Amino acid sequence: MLSAKSLFQEILANDESFALFCSIAASGESQGGWENARIAALVPESERGLAPKITRHGADEDKHGRIFNALMKKRGLDPVPVPPETDYTMLLEKNGIGLAHEQLGRDERLAVQDIVTYLSHSRVTEQRASEQMDLLRKHFADDPDIGRAVKQISDDEDNHLAYCHEELLRFAYAGHGRAIQRTLRECALAEIRIYRDVSLAVMANMGRILGWSKAKSAVLTAGIHAVYAYERLGGWRRMVSLEMPERRDALGGPASAAPEFA
Repeated sequence: MLSAKSLFQEILANDESFALFCSIAASGESQGGWENARIAALVPESERGLAPKITRHGADEDKHGRIFNALMKKRGLDPVPVPPETDYTMLLEKNGIGLAHEQLGRDERLAVQDIVTYLSHSRVTEQRASEQMDLLRKHFADDPDIGRAVKQISDDEDNHLAYCHEELLRFAYAGHGRAIQRTLRECALAEIRIYRDVSLAVMANMGRILGWSKAKSAVLTAGIHAVYAYERLGGWRRMVSLEMPERRDALGGPASAAPEFA
């Protein structure tokens, strides 16, 4: 019987699929680290107090990239090229979600609206990341090989999501509420489509590596489309709601150290 746990177990047990999984994850995290570092450097003067939190966010993302690379190294594996169709972060950027890399590459101060856009984009993508890591934590928290990594990254993603809620509410109270809701909706509707396409591409690559039958691939493809249908019909709304988090000032300190892997 197919389940999320059995599917991940199959991917993690095979060196080639494990290397692809970790390479895709490491690439996305490293890209997120660069984006946050650039945003922190370009924050408008009126929001300079936010820069340390954005820096912390980027440092966490860089750490996650190192963790995934360390997991590969522990098994004697090297990173592999990331197929473009599986590059979630770059596909978001190409579809106009978040701040354009061309803009971040210039040494020009961002506007407050740019920070609202960044936080709205992060609120949507961190929702996805938090849910994915919560699923992995549920099934693999006690795994001797990846358990510590899963718990560390899951905690960080929960912090990132809490930070986005808190800061967006602060901007909403300052008069940016309509812009925030509009941007959140646009980001969420684009994200669910891109997530569907990336999921299909990842499963196609994993199926090739692991030799999945046409029937198994068809079942997984149908499941991905079913998730998208649910999200398109209303599931996306969980990505745009805002509430004050229990974790206040979640990114108010330095980034925690990555776990060591023998």
